[in-house]
Amino acid sequence: MSASQLSGYRLMWIFVMFDLPVTTREQARAATKFREFLLDEGFEKSQFSVYARFCNGKEQFETYMRRVESSLPDRGDVHILSFTDRQYENIVRFSGQRRRRQRKNPDQLALF
Repeated sequence: MSASQLSGYRLMWIFVMFDLPVTTREQARAATKFREFLLDEGFEKSQFSVYARFCNGKEQFETYMRRVESSLPDRGDVHILSFTDRQYENIVRFSGQRRRRQRKNPDQLALF
């Protein structure tokens, strides 16, 4: 792989943030189904109602965005954000009042 393919500006993260109603049993089921869909698609829970996934570029980001769009519940708000890998490196995380170390980005696999 060339250096341009592994550029921190080409590699991306997709964040899905949502606020879904759960006042009825049907709405709660739809919210659970949506969360399970995100996990099945390889997203990790970053915090409550915020899920993140590493993408190998803009094309893969667009693919996951379309998949999320096709699985949206009937009600509620869903926001999708994209960050380059370089931007993601600058995220500061706190747990309680302690600063947490940055997450390690996934290792790149090179197949020959």
